[in-house]
Amino acid sequence: MREWDPRSASAAEVDSLVETVNAVLAADLPDDPPWRDVQVREYLAETMPGERRITWVAEDDRLPEGASKIFAHVNILLLGDIGVLEVLVRPELRRRGLGRQLVAMAVRRAYLEGFSSIGVEAIGGTPAIPFYESLGFEREYVETRSVLSLDSVDWLSLGGMASGISSGYRVEYHPGGPPDHLLAAYAQAKAEAQRDDDDLDLAPRSSDPERLRESLETLHRRGLKPYIVLAIHEASGEVAGLTEVVVPAQHPERADQYDTIVVREHRGYGIDRAIKARMLFELRAAEPSVRQVQTWNAQFNESMLKVNAELGYQSDRDWFEYIADVTQLVQRFELG
Repeated sequence: MREWDPRSASAAEVDSLVETVNAVLAADLPDDPPWRDVQVREYLAETMPGERRITWVAEDDRLPEGASKIFAHVNILLLGDIGVLEVLVRPELRRRGLGRQLVAMAVRRAYLEGFSSIGVEAIGGTPAIPFYESLGFEREYVETRSVLSLDSVDWLSLGGMASGISSGYRVEYHPGGPPDHLLAAYAQAKAEAQRDDDDLDLAPRSSDPERLRESLETLHRRGLKPYIVLAIHEASGEVAGLTEVVVPAQHPERADQYDTIVVREHRGYGIDRAIKARMLFELRAAEPSVRQVQTWNAQFNESMLKVNAELGYQSDRDWFEYIADVTQLVQRFELG
């Protein structure tokens, strides 16, 4: 096992990591599209402003340098006052203590860096659930992933939804990100959503205009192309609602829904349904390779779950966010 820097890794190492990612997907999420080796190095190396990522790999050390065969991987993203783990172990090598060793390395680094908490996402119905619970992680938050197949969309009905916004609002489409003159209003809408959100913030939103600009630039460098649809309140010029979809170069067949936000005082005017419907039309035109869109919603967010169901999304499986105290984890590993 060694600390690993994707910036200086060989092409063979990156390709080997993609093979491991796809082996894990085939076992845990067999309906998900496999990753392509496209901008994977950049995806792993680039981080959002103010964040750092540290990575370790387990490899076959019998191979010559630069020809590494990576069969397990852990990284910890250090942001704010929490570290966020991601662990991948090839399915045929699970239950041998390898994942535990990798987590221990990341936890000790987080401890030395002065972090007090570590969070992790775990996919329901996979070995990750008992694994993290056995280490002392406690479940804090549950989301449901839903997937929409564009082949099944009723586009005629969707057109009615896209035009179903109340008067006094207009809908705008901005591929790549919002224009400069809307950045402040866009950031303000995201800031309000943060105040209303009970999420653990394992992937916090950018709510400062300059940080938002830098975050959008980072998405592009990571191979994640953003598409934005806004609802503008015409009387004030405020961003009343927004929805974001990102198309990853690594799996362009399936797009990722990011934030969908309607500012509190503008709720009840059909904005959420209209902007999400408009997004699907724009996505179909701009990205013909996209076949599916996936989104995550808190189980208590009944209004958004209802909108997604009307658009045709089908519930897939639950995703759990866990958290643990770093000091307690270090003690557990030392005693173990």
